[in-house]
Amino acid sequence: QVQLVESGGGLVQAGGSLRVSCAASGSILGLNSMHWYRQAPGKQRELVATITSGGTTNYADSVKGRFTISRDNAKNTVYLEMNSLKPEDTAVYYCYATAVEGALLKPYWGQGTQVTVSS
Repeated sequence: QVQLVESGGGLVQAGGSLRVSCAASGSILGLNSMHWYRQAPGKQRELVATITSGGTTNYADSVKGRFTISRDNAKNTVYLEMNSLKPEDTAVYYCYATAVEGALLKPYWGQGTQVTVSS
């Protein structure tokens, strides 16, 4: 079992910056890729950024050049640094990870953290 706990959300003005964190605990030795998703009111949850266990990153087109995902394996934490924030970035941000447990690859979600960007 893996537990994911997000923190760092809040209210920021457009053009500002915010960093959200996701701390993993439990059976973390099997952690694979980690991801940030977001879900705005009335919209589907969408993938924002991914970082593999080897450090390879990938971003949604809408956040490329503004958001940076990083990973501190010593702290079992993944970060999402968000710059040049726009009102359309307002959403609940969720951490998602997969972990190898025996012969299975299991998915885990955090509880989410609200990010609100005011215009």
